[in-house]
Amino acid sequence: QVMDALAALARDPAIGWQPPRGTPYVNTLPAERQPPFPGDLAVEERLASLMRWNALAMVVRANQAHGELGGHIASYASAADLFEVGFNHFFHARDLVFWQPHSAPGVYARAFLEGRLTEADLAHYRQELAAPARGARGLSSYPHPWLMPDFWQFPTGSMGIGPISSIYQARFMRYLAHRGISDTAGRRVWGVFGDGEMDEPESMSALTLAAREGLDNLVWVINCNLQRLDGPVRGNGRIVDELESLFEGAGWRVIKLVWGSDWDGLFARDRDGALQRAFAQTVDGQFQTFAAKDGRYNREHFFGQDPALAALAQGLTDEQIDRLKRGGHDLVKIHAAYAAAVQADGRPVVVLAQTKKGYGMGQAGQGRMTTHQQKKLDRDDLIAFRNRFALPLDDAQTEALAFTRPPADAPEMSYLRARREALGGAIPARRADAPALPVPALADIAGFALEADGKEMSTTMAFVRLLSALLKDPALGPRVVPIVADEARTFGMANLFRQVGIYSRSGQQYEPEDIGSVLAYREARDGQILEEGISEAGALASWTAAATSYSVHGEPMLPFYIYYSMFGFQRVGDQIWAAADQRARGFLLGATAGRTTLGGEGLQHQDGHSLLVAAQVPNCRVWDPATAGEMAVIVHHGMQEMLVARRDVFHYLTLMNENQPQPSLPAADAADVLRGLRRVLGQPGAAVRLLGSGTLLAEALAAAE
Repeated sequence: QVMDALAALARDPAIGWQPPRGTPYVNTLPAERQPPFPGDLAVEERLASLMRWNALAMVVRANQAHGELGGHIASYASAADLFEVGFNHFFHARDLVFWQPHSAPGVYARAFLEGRLTEADLAHYRQELAAPARGARGLSSYPHPWLMPDFWQFPTGSMGIGPISSIYQARFMRYLAHRGISDTAGRRVWGVFGDGEMDEPESMSALTLAAREGLDNLVWVINCNLQRLDGPVRGNGRIVDELESLFEGAGWRVIKLVWGSDWDGLFARDRDGALQRAFAQTVDGQFQTFAAKDGRYNREHFFGQDPALAALAQGLTDEQIDRLKRGGHDLVKIHAAYAAAVQADGRPVVVLAQTKKGYGMGQAGQGRMTTHQQKKLDRDDLIAFRNRFALPLDDAQTEALAFTRPPADAPEMSYLRARREALGGAIPARRADAPALPVPALADIAGFALEADGKEMSTTMAFVRLLSALLKDPALGPRVVPIVADEARTFGMANLFRQVGIYSRSGQQYEPEDIGSVLAYREARDGQILEEGISEAGALASWTAAATSYSVHGEPMLPFYIYYSMFGFQRVGDQIWAAADQRARGFLLGATAGRTTLGGEGLQHQDGHSLLVAAQVPNCRVWDPATAGEMAVIVHHGMQEMLVARRDVFHYLTLMNENQPQPSLPAADAADVLRGLRRVLGQPGAAVRLLGSGTLLAEALAAAE
């Protein structure tokens, strides 16, 4: 109370004091606050060593056989312990886990020990085409639900796509629960990401949403190995400190996991804070140099910089100094951090775990600038790795990069199986057994468009009317998810505010200014519309969460995301590809696509090619309807394809904002609409008007007739 009062006084503008950002470069949880480690530490360390070896052998063998197949060793080498503690104690089968993409070999290595992958599978890493002829399955380089549809849930490359997607998946879990569709209590979203990945704008763009929505079902673990592809993430700074300030400012709970248990004794003996002072003056570029060098170098250049530090190191041999672990390599410390992270307090949590890139690779790659590209090791490096992790391999097996798995009745294997059984089963695993959903008859939801008889309306207006009818359908209506990025009034959707409400976990704790209007802004805890604000990236991530609910939650949903057609693909094209990789099912609607008043606002508002961009995505069905009737036929067809036939496709439709007399659509013409072209007979003026909407070759057809 005294400190709070003093801080409030000091922040008076007349004084102008601001507290320093961040905390000392030490663990958030001191040793005395750690819970007891609940597992068998020796067994878990042996298991982690086996995973490291099989992951390394997989990549090195592939590159020895085929030259430049690529793949990554160093990222998983740094994250292996972070993964293993999760696998053994925290990653429940019902949880959603976003894996650091470069660490995929380590996930395969564990699946091999679990019996989910064979030795032949590991031997075909990045060889998807050759594998089937040899009785194996190829393993994709990154998590990829198309290439491995029963294994990976989420594609996490390109960089930055995983972080924003994890946030909106966590929010969509709450949406499902608050709307009574699925009980998601006890389920959690985990994201294991790299510190360099945090430079991507998408990684940072939704942090405040996670805090604002109170997503304490979300835990990020950032593998701070301090190095990206070319060099240090922050050579002249400290990325852990930077991320701490960023996440705390965004409203997250931050747990720093910087130093391992070997340091606890040094901290206990450090009476005058020499270690904290040294850490405060050491930048990441220098930490990487310390990681790449041996114990003697660290004794001379780190501990030797201060007599007090030198005194602390007097009782340590050079080998002991070399083995001082960073926090992300200490199973006990990692468990303590994760245990604290899952104690929900209404905030999302991030664990900032400091590691060494290429941990254990020694002279071949630990902490070196070239570590990320390291894909081959010579004999001496392999032997050193074997010795470093006490692997059960002789020299010949080591040199041959033999995969190793203990016998089925070995203590390690029994322990491995028991831990996964306790957490509900294997992970990652993708399911695709969601039930089909009934689709209402076309005439019931779009009779006004099929028998328009010249009524004036835009195809955007017609779509909103169709959407309103869908929302009223007793079977399908509750599973429709309308999504907008602060453009509902622009697209004429404001009437839906009162009809189905805007989702808000807090309901509506204020009296809206327009409360007396039929178009009043209405938020509700069970609201159906996802109003994402001015964030195309956020809205697309939200759409992806709904569009993949059938596989992620076993609950088929039908999302409609409507946006300015050009903005949709210019700003979030990479996310649309990621949604395609995740086998999304839903509708993307590019509005204001035809003749528009927006030309004066610049080329970003003039849509001449969104259809061409969308058509490049293999499982995206692309449509450019000219009339309200055509739009209705296409939407109805898409619903049948995705919800009844359950095909893993999604549909992109353009919508126009220009009012035009809408012709009726004869039932016999529906098949021609779906084939992509139909003959329109009528007066030349009508044909010209149809051409003006930018889709049909009616005039040319009439001339040919």
